[in-house]
Amino acid sequence: MAKSKNHTAHNQNFKAHRNGITKAKVGLKVSTKGMDPKFLRNAKFAKKNNKAGQKHTAQRARGAVDHFGNKL
Repeated sequence: MAKSKNHTAHNQNFKAHRNGITKAKVGLKVSTKGMDPKFLRNAKFAKKNNKAGQKHTAQRARGAVDHFGNKL
C-alpha cells in the first residue's frame, strides 16, 4: 500500500485572502473594572511619574539639560 500524503499548503493562501489579510488591532485598552483599587492608584502615579522621566530623558538626548536637570 502507498504511503499517504502528510501535508499540503494547497488553497490555504486563497482562503486567507478571501476576507483579506489584516494587521492586528492595536490600542484596545484592558478594562480596569473590578481590579484592586490600591493597585490602580499606584499605577496611576507610576504612569504620571514615568511621563516626567521620559520628558527629562528627551531633553537630555537633545542636549538641553545635563544629568542633574540644569539647563545648558
